[in-house]
Amino acid sequence: MRWDIFCRVIDNFGDVGVCWRLSAELARRGEQVRLWLDDPQALAWMAPGALQGSVPNIELRTWTAPLPAGQADPQPPADVWIEAFGCEPPAECIEALAARVAGGAHAPVWINLEYLSAESYVERSHRLPSPVMSGPARGLGKWFFYPGFTARTGGLLREPDLLARQAAFDTEAWLAELRLPVRPAARRVSLFCYEPAALPAVLRQAGQSAVPSDWLVTPGRAWQAVQQTAPPGPGCRLHALPLLSQRDFDHLLWACDLNFVRGEDSLARALWAGRPFVWHIYPQHDGAHHAKLEAFLDWLQAPPSLRAFHLTWNGIGPQAAVWPDAGTLADWHGCARAARERLLAQADLCSQLVGFALEKR
Repeated sequence: MRWDIFCRVIDNFGDVGVCWRLSAELARRGEQVRLWLDDPQALAWMAPGALQGSVPNIELRTWTAPLPAGQADPQPPADVWIEAFGCEPPAECIEALAARVAGGAHAPVWINLEYLSAESYVERSHRLPSPVMSGPARGLGKWFFYPGFTARTGGLLREPDLLARQAAFDTEAWLAELRLPVRPAARRVSLFCYEPAALPAVLRQAGQSAVPSDWLVTPGRAWQAVQQTAPPGPGCRLHALPLLSQRDFDHLLWACDLNFVRGEDSLARALWAGRPFVWHIYPQHDGAHHAKLEAFLDWLQAPPSLRAFHLTWNGIGPQAAVWPDAGTLADWHGCARAARERLLAQADLCSQLVGFALEKR
């Protein structure tokens, strides 16, 4: 089938990260993808070769406002439209679609790919119709499609060779390639976060721990955040990472003993890594992320120490962060592995989207 995927880059590249992974997996399966992006520059480092058009079965379209003449009705027309995270396709594309349908053409299967959550409404809302009530496309219909963590949701993106690649991964060779001077006996920690208030206390505890730690810090907000803290102490060393491709971000998660991740795309990759992790959920001004985090921790079956650390890391509640000792980290590891096993028993997001589109065409 031919897929038009529409994506607006809103914040921190999570939107484009998810949409590129989805596009790449569809293309790998032989589907034809046109990916519409209003800001494609992140792909220069996230997916090398993408901007040059060297990825088979994927055509990049720059989403400008307004669209240039002739861009709004690409041929051949798509079989499937995916608007990522409710971004609403360009008005010119909607108008062109309405004109085609008025002339007797079939509308594409129009899917609103929603945000990831473990909250109960996801299972209730997944695959529900959403009629278009106004505008040129009035009378057409969309479908809600929710990624998720249970069999009654759309699942998570997963490449079929992911676990095999992880099993064959050479951690030491990868670290040497990046020229990271990590210590052999140190705990390796990746840091990809916003600006958690608990970060200074966590770094201070890590610096005083009997087990040294090497922190591999992603560029941007995470590196800026650690630069605002006091020197963490002799046991804790901070290493600045370069911008990593999506494949190398997976390598980072596989190379570390503990991963701090943020947003949605990196959370999913941390789950597939099967390593202990702490999630920095995207903060919402009305506090709606509190319930979202609690629902995820319930699904994760997080042990009390991991739940408490998550709440503190996300600025929820009065409890102080407690840096995990070896036994606590082992508990977190067991929790992560069990969660991955539950997810592996479910169909992945790309397979479910293809099946849904075929069903609704």
